[in-house]
Amino acid sequence: MTLLAPERTAIADLRTDGDRLWQSLMDLGRIGATEKGGVCRLALTALDGQGRDLFVAWCEAEGMTVRVDVIGNIFARRAGTDPRRRAIATGSHIDTQPTGGKFDGNFGVLAGLEVVRTLNAQGIETAAPIEVIAWTNEEGSRFVPVMMGSGVFAGAFTAEFARRQVDIAGKSVGDELSAIGYDGSQPAGEVPGGMFGAYFEAHIEQGPVLEAAGRTIGVVPGALGQRWYDVTVTGMEAHAGPTPMALRHDAMLAAARLVEQVNRIALAHAPHGRGTVGFLQVFPNSRNTIPGTVKFSVDFRNLTDEALLAMDTALRAACAEVGAATQVEVRVEQVVYYPPCHFATDCIASVRDAADALGLDHMEVVSGAGHDAVYVANMAPAAMIFVPCKDGISHNEIESAEPAHLKAGADVLLHAMLAHAR
Repeated sequence: MTLLAPERTAIADLRTDGDRLWQSLMDLGRIGATEKGGVCRLALTALDGQGRDLFVAWCEAEGMTVRVDVIGNIFARRAGTDPRRRAIATGSHIDTQPTGGKFDGNFGVLAGLEVVRTLNAQGIETAAPIEVIAWTNEEGSRFVPVMMGSGVFAGAFTAEFARRQVDIAGKSVGDELSAIGYDGSQPAGEVPGGMFGAYFEAHIEQGPVLEAAGRTIGVVPGALGQRWYDVTVTGMEAHAGPTPMALRHDAMLAAARLVEQVNRIALAHAPHGRGTVGFLQVFPNSRNTIPGTVKFSVDFRNLTDEALLAMDTALRAACAEVGAATQVEVRVEQVVYYPPCHFATDCIASVRDAADALGLDHMEVVSGAGHDAVYVANMAPAAMIFVPCKDGISHNEIESAEPAHLKAGADVLLHAMLAHAR
């Protein structure tokens, strides 16, 4: 016991190098840098290839072994001392939105690298291997579906399907992987030594909750499920002047009422209900013609399937009621379904315990967005760590985060992973 006490003290005092982490984020952010201070590094472009090359070079400089799978996911492994132990993994993505920032996804990948750098600098070995992952095409800006690399890894869709997907120029995922040199050979979902013992993903919150509450760490119990719909309202085009109000079949009037209903339905399913109409298309879109057709999207989110189904029922009832009242036809088609994600209790506890041990204020924050961890959670115990971002802004070139918050998140990641790796 007396021999172990100094080691435990050293581990308890272990911290990441915040300056080194920040510099790595800035260095990666130069690849695809925009005039407004953001990053445009779309998946599988030449710029993405350069970002991948830099990440791989950093990993190899730390003595990690790197492998690439058939969808281009990059796995960098630091060996453990016990060959029977499964790897403890972390990661995120380095592709960005067209008007992306330096931190979305990138923080999670480089926080994982910083964990390895810290362990190497202190000469600390772990029983389990440590694995840092850069997932392919999380954003879905150039290719759909979103979260492509982690989705293939988790078996949500096949590598063959994903590799056939094309961008607006007709270029395929498979061809672009080859073009940037990341057309790997490892089968999807294969992990040396068996599936991860645990997976942690550090991320900026991409929302305003932590900042508003004045908290540094978000302990993430899960992610909202999502149901997306395409709604088509069909009425009758008519002249705006001669057609009396009572005799109109105005598709736009019905759509406007339904947009308000989407908001009402989400508010009725608080606190985790979300309802958004983000796309609307009007035909014929002429100022003196009553619209005959309106198409719009609906994005519903909630933390339980029961709540999502209740929102679905309310939407369909509203469509029927509004359609009858305005003398139009309303068709609803569900186009996307992601079930709610509940992370592993022991991994969540490891994040909370690490924050407590480090003296960092924290709170539970449910993720309203999809992340690679959501797919990985179907394969291995998983959890997420959130840190604040300024004004909750993300997917924007002005996305910003405090260096001290990023360091705090990396410190929590380090100690949560060590709780499972040692």
